[in-house]
Amino acid sequence: MKLQWKNGFDKPPQSYWMASVQIPQYEQLSSNMNVDIAIVGGGIVGLASAFLLKQCGFKVAVLEASGILQGTTAHTTGKITAQHDIIYSTINTNLSVESAQQYADANKAAIKAFDDTIRQNNIQCDFSWQSAYVYTQDEKEVQKMQEEAKIATQLGFTTAYLEEIPLPIKVKAALRFDNQAQFHPLKFLLAVANLIPGNGCHIYENVMALDIQNDNGYSIKTNTGYLVKAPNIIIASHYPFYDGSGIYFSRIHPVKSYAIGIKIKEKFPGGMYITAEEPGRSFRSTPLSDGSELVIVVGEHHKTGQGGDTNVHYKNLIDTANSMFKVEEILYRWSAQDYTTLDMIPYIGSLTSNTPGIFVATGFRKWGISTSMAAALILKDYITGKENPWASVFNPVRAEPMATPEKFQTLKTNITNSLSQCMQAQIDNDTNIKLGEARIIDIEGKKYGAYVDFEGKQHVVELICTHMGCIPQWNSAEKSWDCPCHGSRFTYDGDVIEGPAKKPLAKSTISD
Repeated sequence: MKLQWKNGFDKPPQSYWMASVQIPQYEQLSSNMNVDIAIVGGGIVGLASAFLLKQCGFKVAVLEASGILQGTTAHTTGKITAQHDIIYSTINTNLSVESAQQYADANKAAIKAFDDTIRQNNIQCDFSWQSAYVYTQDEKEVQKMQEEAKIATQLGFTTAYLEEIPLPIKVKAALRFDNQAQFHPLKFLLAVANLIPGNGCHIYENVMALDIQNDNGYSIKTNTGYLVKAPNIIIASHYPFYDGSGIYFSRIHPVKSYAIGIKIKEKFPGGMYITAEEPGRSFRSTPLSDGSELVIVVGEHHKTGQGGDTNVHYKNLIDTANSMFKVEEILYRWSAQDYTTLDMIPYIGSLTSNTPGIFVATGFRKWGISTSMAAALILKDYITGKENPWASVFNPVRAEPMATPEKFQTLKTNITNSLSQCMQAQIDNDTNIKLGEARIIDIEGKKYGAYVDFEGKQHVVELICTHMGCIPQWNSAEKSWDCPCHGSRFTYDGDVIEGPAKKPLAKSTISD
């Protein structure tokens, strides 16, 4: 019997990773301070970088706008893999085999760094070695799979080209990468975070970085009123909180994807899986504390703020799960947001050519586990003055031959579509909104977002994103206002869930 979909959920979204750990709280910045390296962002890039740089003898401060490990890092699939769907043949074709080799070697080094850190510090985080599969059910994708297999072997991966995979589905072709891994990302990172404070190193929460000032050295201006001065700054805030004339708003775009955590009657066959074509699907399992296993089904990605009724994406994942497994229960659901660059290669390195000492890591294209650790390794070498063998392919100020005029036009169209959607969303002043629903209301040319909670209370905000003025759209599955231009997300009361916006939406009221 298939587990039936119902329109909506009884509980709000929560990732398994967050539900299964206790995250400690850290103090807020309470005075001006000087450190060797200031890191903005308490996710995997920020904490891994702080850990590595402390080992080098630096005094490091991590500044997190809310609480550590509650953003994208807490909503990943937890795959530690250099198999990033179809990427190596793309880099080889559009750049060079040398660039593909750098990308591969950086992610191989990241896998080793995870393994080394876990073993050396005896971190219990459900780490296990797994094979990673990319597969296709579309005959049109077979040639791409063959090309990826050829270049992957050339780059030194242990791979196998297959026509069957352990999952209960028929495929046209598949590629298996051996010696990959998976883990519980928060169990790992909480252990790493515990090793950072001390010897002049700190983690601060509820400290939003607002700006970087350059007056006899860099200083980070924060919402606490205090400054953090440092000769080196790492921007690990997912979307760069400070642009430095790097025009990152025109070079990255946000994408949402969805996950469900389910129990199934049969045994999951092991391994990690992802499709090569749309609609994207990803599968893996992880052990639960009672000895059973949770199967994680991921997919349904779309541009932030442009996903329609977002509950439908969870429904589609449930349908996929029912078609493959005997589903017993849906235990968790969550979504993630990540940024993609114009050429699909992350930006890791100097923010701009005119900002020495300011570094950035962003645009991981939903492969942020391995690439975040690679970023930490690369940034450590930048700061210590060591030449890094993989840095050039990730250089944020690189030429981008893969960034075609069509991709620039896509980003421009993205913003235009956002504005046109808002015009189409204009309705009359009827405020008779059903419980649990929201609508955009236009009053004398000004747009408001009105949501009525299940107790009948109305929550109204002015729908002008505080980042660059676009119009957020309603996310029905997570009861949030999501900006389709650059990915800022707000609660129905207007508070910032994630940037680049730093200020909340203005609260308002609407009279009947």
